[in-house]
Amino acid sequence: MAYKGLFKPKNPKKYKGDPTNIVYRSRWESFFMAKLDLNTTVLEWSSEEIVIPYRSPLDGKIHRYFPDFYVKSKNQDGTISEMIIEIKPFKETQEPKKNKVRNRYLTEVKTYVINSSKWDHAKTFCSKRGWEFVVITEKDLGLNF
Repeated sequence: MAYKGLFKPKNPKKYKGDPTNIVYRSRWESFFMAKLDLNTTVLEWSSEEIVIPYRSPLDGKIHRYFPDFYVKSKNQDGTISEMIIEIKPFKETQEPKKNKVRNRYLTEVKTYVINSSKWDHAKTFCSKRGWEFVVITEKDLGLNF
């Protein structure tokens, strides 16, 4: 999934931040950015513009988490919703199953534990603001690349 580049929005006024420096780090993010940019219910959005402090369970130190997306949208009933969205491979959202390759298993556990901590802090951050926190995978996007 090593795919990185600059996204050029067709609707730069919807972007909350510098619309000339929107970086995607995967094809999934690029695809999602295009959807946000063209979706008429999306009022504004940003990518990695919000910072959420979290304590890592691995070293006990405070780190900074930059969630993939902030989205403000208008619902069918006219209400406004705000959310933070993280895009991750499905396998990183599931607790790793112990396998025979020890180093790979340990890496997967580390990734899962750090992600879980980030997401717990993001849920609290969003809850305090009346926002929603959502993790989206390739399955949610309907993509296989």
